[in-house]
Amino acid sequence: QVHLVESGGGLVQTGGSLRLSCVASTTILGEYIKGWYRQAPGKQRELVATITNTKSTNYSDSVKGRFTIYEDNSKSAVYLQMNSLTAEDTATYYCYCKLGPYDLWGQGTQVTVSS
Repeated sequence: QVHLVESGGGLVQTGGSLRLSCVASTTILGEYIKGWYRQAPGKQRELVATITNTKSTNYSDSVKGRFTIYEDNSKSAVYLQMNSLTAEDTATYYCYCKLGPYDLWGQGTQVTVSS
């Protein structure tokens, strides 16, 4: 089965930037949706951003204009560029891929934003 490996999380100050990476163990082809979710302590997991095989993107209102999702299919990777980070962005971030009937999840990477 395909697995997703995340990296790029860490500790950053308010206003700073991070780039999260998610690399698949194999090339993803055909129709798919890739995305990033996040979950803060005591809260539900929420959708952050998605991208499809047609390169259509969607963002949650809370990150629109600050975050950018993009992919490099030659590396089987999807990225989340996060700018102007605030404490409300602190969460565990999970990458996601829906491919046909399959729902794939990364292991999660922690993002902590401090002042």
